[in-house]
Amino acid sequence: MNVQTFSALAEPNRLDIVELLLNGSLPVGEIAKQLELNQPQTSKHLRVLSEAGIVEVQQVANRRIYRLRPEPLQELDKWLESYRRLWESRMDQLNDYLNVLQGKKPLN
Repeated sequence: MNVQTFSALAEPNRLDIVELLLNGSLPVGEIAKQLELNQPQTSKHLRVLSEAGIVEVQQVANRRIYRLRPEPLQELDKWLESYRRLWESRMDQLNDYLNVLQGKKPLN
């Protein structure tokens, strides 16, 4: 897992930008408007996200349109999968134990 991805997503405004871009590409001005941030601050956050490879920018005339790149998020999902399996296994064990305590299942 890329530490730069975690670092970029750790800042709440950048995470908000990522969540906003889940709905589709947007110009920097629209991102700033919807998140109630000033444009220079928004551009700074987008630069960090871009350097981490989370977003990419397309220049259209004098506008910069940002969109999410799926690869870093897929990598994050893959990394989290091992933790999901661990917790699902533990929840299954807890469920089995609770069933034993409630007399719904015999003790093995």
